[in-house]
Amino acid sequence: MLNNEPASVAHDAAVRPTRLRGALAVTVAAVATAGLIGAATGSASAGPGGDCLWAGTGHAQGTTVAAGGRAFTCATDQLGAPRWQRGAAVRTPSTVVDPGATTAPAGNFSVGAQQPGTEYNDYCVGTQLIDGSESVYEVVSDVTGALRWQAAGPIAQWTFIPGTGPVPTTRSASLCLPDQVIWPEPTR
Repeated sequence: MLNNEPASVAHDAAVRPTRLRGALAVTVAAVATAGLIGAATGSASAGPGGDCLWAGTGHAQGTTVAAGGRAFTCATDQLGAPRWQRGAAVRTPSTVVDPGATTAPAGNFSVGAQQPGTEYNDYCVGTQLIDGSESVYEVVSDVTGALRWQAAGPIAQWTFIPGTGPVPTTRSASLCLPDQVIWPEPTR
């Protein structure tokens, strides 16, 4: 077989995939570095200067607060991001504001903070509405660094101020769609 291509065209064709792979590797490395920088700064869960957030207020590293009958100490995780460490039960009233898990936690609470559930945490299982106020919720971080509330235990674990308690949902199960029934196709 005879190759009629000039040597430079054949050389360019051989080099082009290598350049593409190199450019792709540089792009992937840049995206990964940006993600690591964002995760390391903990911007979603950190307050000013690495403080832990509780209801939008920053608390310095080493500070201990009382909430719902528990002590929470501001510390850091293995990446150096602010995190609340849950401690022993305390008999003192809450020393911080406890609005409940009423909105997304980013910018309001750091990882590890806990709050009583609210309507914000309601969800459906089939046609049944699960009342969010039946659980205590903790701030967790997913693999992308986004913060969310996750059920951490029954509401009985939270000590409310005397005369208050969980506020049941005002929503109804009519918001929940019935499970879709998938029937097997008839055989022919």
